[in-house]
Amino acid sequence: MKLKESFEKKRFVVTSEIQVPLGDEDPGGLVDSLNKIKGRVDGVSVQEIELEGVVTDTIKSCGFLMENNVNAIYQTTTREKNRFQLQKDLALAHDTGVENLLVFTEDYRITGNSLQESMFFHVDAGKLGSVLDHLKQGINIEGKELDRQMEFVLGSGIQTPWGNEMPKRGMEEMEDMINIGSGYFLTTPIFDVDQFARFMKQVDPFRVPVIAEVMVLRTAGMGKFLNRHFKSGLVPDWVIQKLARATDTKKASMELFADTVNSLRDICQGVHIITIGGVDNLVQYLNAAKLR
Repeated sequence: MKLKESFEKKRFVVTSEIQVPLGDEDPGGLVDSLNKIKGRVDGVSVQEIELEGVVTDTIKSCGFLMENNVNAIYQTTTREKNRFQLQKDLALAHDTGVENLLVFTEDYRITGNSLQESMFFHVDAGKLGSVLDHLKQGINIEGKELDRQMEFVLGSGIQTPWGNEMPKRGMEEMEDMINIGSGYFLTTPIFDVDQFARFMKQVDPFRVPVIAEVMVLRTAGMGKFLNRHFKSGLVPDWVIQKLARATDTKKASMELFADTVNSLRDICQGVHIITIGGVDNLVQYLNAAKLR
């Protein structure tokens, strides 16, 4: 089932992300491993990565996955790209068979609290909206007619842990992205489900699907690291304490994951799972939460 169809049918969507082969590595092994989750996830995102000078061919990898009946989500950014580069990449992705996009800037998801972040958002949103609108009409940004029209299922990133109330600017920026064509939003990692439920009540009038990112925590140290280096208080103390006290850390990690996912089923329209350890580890957590 295509991602767009899953949203339309109000299906509880499950997505994850994968690391594509670097350089000249054979992608065949990746497809073999993904056979283990066919029918269990609605899509896998493929992120553009440059590691020590080696650049992944994300679009080619997405096309390869699509050829093997895996719903690929092309994850890209706008910060370092002008309109011409965005148009080139999106047109190539479309010609490769890609239908799903996940687009946000390199170092934040809407919205941040500073004026600078807001300015970056409006520049990036303007570039993206312009390119998508032209491609949808079948013309390029120079006004020349193309031989086909191009349309995507667009996903945008959104922050959620603002405390008791989402700032007005965040609501306005969500509305801007909806006007550009965002068909769903992907959150930052959710650990406090009650806080997330309050967020969802605020954005419910938009009637746009929200997918909650669920990051697998394997140790208490990992939770402390996220709080120290990403956002203070992101991982609640009770979660860290449960992992710290556990005699079987893997079991405790799976229980936390399953409890979070089950609590989210009635709050939002899906989960995006972030884990380490490859597809085999993802399968274990899918099983723990009884996800298909």
